[in-house]
Amino acid sequence: MQPVGGSPLDTLLLRTFVEVVACGSFATAADRLALTPSAVSGHIRRLEQSAAVTLLTRTTRRVDLTPSGATLYAYARNILDLEREARARLRGSPWQGHLRIGASEDFAGAWLPEALRQFRLEYPVATFELKVGITLDLLRQQDQGGLDLVFGKQCVRSGAGGHLLWEEPLTWVCAESHDLDAEEPLPLALFAEPCVYREAATTALNRAGRPWRVIFESSSIAGCLSAARAGIAVTVVSRSQKRDGLRELAEDDGVPELPHARFYAFPAVATRATTDMIEAARRVAVPSRFQSGARAVLADK
Repeated sequence: MQPVGGSPLDTLLLRTFVEVVACGSFATAADRLALTPSAVSGHIRRLEQSAAVTLLTRTTRRVDLTPSGATLYAYARNILDLEREARARLRGSPWQGHLRIGASEDFAGAWLPEALRQFRLEYPVATFELKVGITLDLLRQQDQGGLDLVFGKQCVRSGAGGHLLWEEPLTWVCAESHDLDAEEPLPLALFAEPCVYREAATTALNRAGRPWRVIFESSSIAGCLSAARAGIAVTVVSRSQKRDGLRELAEDDGVPELPHARFYAFPAVATRATTDMIEAARRVAVPSRFQSGARAVLADK
């Protein structure tokens, strides 16, 4: 790939560029790449010179893609995917194991398919097993030897040795046309217990002294969002899960502030396969969440 009038695009520089976008921060990208922040800035500057366009705009608080940057970012991810696939095939005899994955609905419905696709580029003969459920139940299955890797969420920092991928605010949502009556208990659509979103919502309401009642229960996010869209209840989701037809509530609507949701990967054992699967999930999920107000973070040590 060579822009007209420019020099070839260096995959090393592309990898730095993708990491900066994923992390939303030059400093965090430098930590992950084992480089200095000045070296990362130098990589981006050289890439912009090669492409003859500005790729990123920076403020003291955030990093944003320019239109040209967004175009190159899409190509860069594909270029790096092809490079990983080529390296895997050149190594010969790739890992041929069976990976048992547990995932909360957030992961399974939104980010896991692309992460599996990227993992498959490096491990073309691997096989998979997927169980979708509540994080706590999946971790119990893992403790019993039933899962190799769990992707899930919590509202407090995990003490279970998980890798923190990113975090983002929890938010109250309801139908755009839904008018709340401050004199009536707040009608809620929630997961059945145990659920970290349910616990966060009811704890915040109880602390604020806001009456509430559960009028709709579902075992899926889609079910709770359907109840909210129908205008019969308020539900709680991570901000990136908010959909068209829903509005976000604030303290003016009589609802208390909610904690952040933290999204983790929990490997039973740190193997090359589980580590690469976690990195594939990070590459897929963090950039999309970064655009929704999420904060990309380093994995917990």
